[in-house]
Amino acid sequence: MRFSMAFLAALSLAGIGVAHAADPIPVKIGVLNDQSGLYADLGGPGSTWAAKKAVEDFGAAAKGMKVEVVSADHQNKADVGTSIARKWYDVEGVDVILDVPNSGVALAVSEVTKEKNKVFINSGAATSDLTGKACTPNTIHWTYDTWALANGTGKAVVKTGGDTWFFITADYAFGHALERDTAKVVVDNGGKVVGSVKVPLNTPDFSSFLLQAQSSKAKIVGLANAGGDTINSIKQASEYGIVEGGQNLAGLLIFLTDIHSLGLKVSQGLNLTAAWYWDMTDANRKFADEFAAANGGKRPTMVQAGVYSGVLHYLKAVEALKSAKDGAAVVAEMKKLPTDDPLFGKGEVRADGRHIHPMFLFQVKKPSESKGPYDYYTLKATIPAAEAFRPLSEGGCPLVKG
Repeated sequence: MRFSMAFLAALSLAGIGVAHAADPIPVKIGVLNDQSGLYADLGGPGSTWAAKKAVEDFGAAAKGMKVEVVSADHQNKADVGTSIARKWYDVEGVDVILDVPNSGVALAVSEVTKEKNKVFINSGAATSDLTGKACTPNTIHWTYDTWALANGTGKAVVKTGGDTWFFITADYAFGHALERDTAKVVVDNGGKVVGSVKVPLNTPDFSSFLLQAQSSKAKIVGLANAGGDTINSIKQASEYGIVEGGQNLAGLLIFLTDIHSLGLKVSQGLNLTAAWYWDMTDANRKFADEFAAANGGKRPTMVQAGVYSGVLHYLKAVEALKSAKDGAAVVAEMKKLPTDDPLFGKGEVRADGRHIHPMFLFQVKKPSESKGPYDYYTLKATIPAAEAFRPLSEGGCPLVKG
């Protein structure tokens, strides 16, 4: 049966099932994180802004994509996070979820993403299990992980004499993984773990835990926590005279926002490992200036920079495939394409889903060394990409052949 051009045009104008090559590729991005609690500063609304900025900078509309960004608060609860993920995937047409600080939530969202064949690009959570025993064909771990933190900060501290450790550990998947990975580094480099204590998430009073650390006589008190818990534990350690008594703190996951909250008087001298810092390159500074203008003068964390970087690479893969519908296919394309963006530079996504890039060892400046707000870090060492993350063969990821 033949149809006249006029008839087809009429159908098209009526919106009756006539597709054409100019139809934009629909993409829906969901930023899922802590929007109001102890991890809100390191990700939160700033991560949503970063995702939208990446869409803008990529020029998605000009490249034939219609991209929408939505956000939600998982409240640091795995059941809330998975409920949102299922609704997004099943009802609201979300193609990719980003950020998800809190390793317990991230592990749960990763499984839902695999089940629904969507994409999960994690920037906020730390557990190295996301690219180890819990890896999936649908998840990419972008910014940092517990193995990288342990082998950055942990190794540096042991090599400078901090050879006995006591851990104050957040009592959920993230803290457990960070203590596990750091303890292995300590022992492998000739040190000893003399004890540890598990602390409930969002604990306001660290006094009993700090007293246990003091009585252990360990040279290093390792803080296997993050965000508001790290801030509270460092503040209270100062009140208890932990450092004045001869012990030293090792913040195993420290964010720029933590240092800003603590102030340099309390945090000066802390060694920390990070994937990104705003004042390292012109491109970083440009991004930070734009972020600050839109976010009340704050400077971005590595998590927020990772969201921006991850969205850019995701959109490159969607552009290449001309579709966002098959999540495993998009992730496979992301692994095939080399990564290259203004903030993280050149890198790759490995078979296990681990994004590979350099990591950096920083020391927090003294108040007299800082030129102003957010000028907080001195670069001590660059850890090359090939050494920054766990070797591919050691993670136990089922996707890794041989």
